[in-house]
Amino acid sequence: MERTNSTQLAEFILTGIPYPPRLRTFLFSFFLVIYILTQMGNLLIFLTVCIDAQLHARPMYIFLGVLSIIDMGISSIIVPRLILNFTAEIKPISFGGCVAQLYFYHFLGSTQCFLYTLMAYDRYLAICRPLHYPVLMTLKICSLMVTGAWVAGSIHGAIQATLTFRLPYCGPNQVDYFFCDIPAVLRLACADTAINEMVTFVDIGVVVASCFSLILLSYIHIIRAILNIRTADGRRRAFSTCGAHVTVVTIYYVPCAFIYLRPKANSPLDGAAALFPTAITPFLNPLIYTLRNQEVKLALKRMAGDQRGISKN
Repeated sequence: MERTNSTQLAEFILTGIPYPPRLRTFLFSFFLVIYILTQMGNLLIFLTVCIDAQLHARPMYIFLGVLSIIDMGISSIIVPRLILNFTAEIKPISFGGCVAQLYFYHFLGSTQCFLYTLMAYDRYLAICRPLHYPVLMTLKICSLMVTGAWVAGSIHGAIQATLTFRLPYCGPNQVDYFFCDIPAVLRLACADTAINEMVTFVDIGVVVASCFSLILLSYIHIIRAILNIRTADGRRRAFSTCGAHVTVVTIYYVPCAFIYLRPKANSPLDGAAALFPTAITPFLNPLIYTLRNQEVKLALKRMAGDQRGISKN
């Protein structure tokens, strides 16, 4: 049903996530610490991949370095605004700021989906076709794949932002969410949103379903190959490498499917689910990949040893 008021909104108010007032200080401190640790952890992973010669020459760790950049970006786009919601003063976001937040979130989020798929493909080649791996996954091919993921992500983000903000917004201006995302913003449109909802469902559904299906297919072949490894140590190393990726993919995809691939609904659980891809997953990725990846831990030890050697000199 269309609203007759034609005055375009200049700003939005993000209502944030509901919380008891007595927990304001705790939540402010909690998410501030999460944000700082997210930036530090992902920056450490990125610098380790860039500096360590044994890592930045391998496609698997190039993907990991790019993932760290994306995680820092998503966290920086969403979490500072979330933290502001735990202050006493209401801080609106401008119309242009809302557009930018929605665009960059879907740009980086879809790029992350594509990157997870490339990481699964890389593991499939390394474990299932080890003799062909150096030919099928060269640094040039890896760079082209990463570039393709960035380009596809930017196109996806542009489509979603354009479709969402081509509609008129004339009031009210309270977004019942902690950031400008498609379902929450569309509820404020002064026009019929049926086409937008259908395109959003199909577009995001295709991205999520296709990426997840390819990841699942890759890991079906990977598990079969791992079970055929004769040595227990070989199976353990293969499962350890792939286990980190499976854990991260599960934490990321399940909440995204819950938010975007349901019939139109306004569930209070949407905000809690959205915390996973926006705040929790970027925070956990460095921990998961560091604790479960022996080569990253060795690279960190080499970096620490080099720093100690420099300081002694």
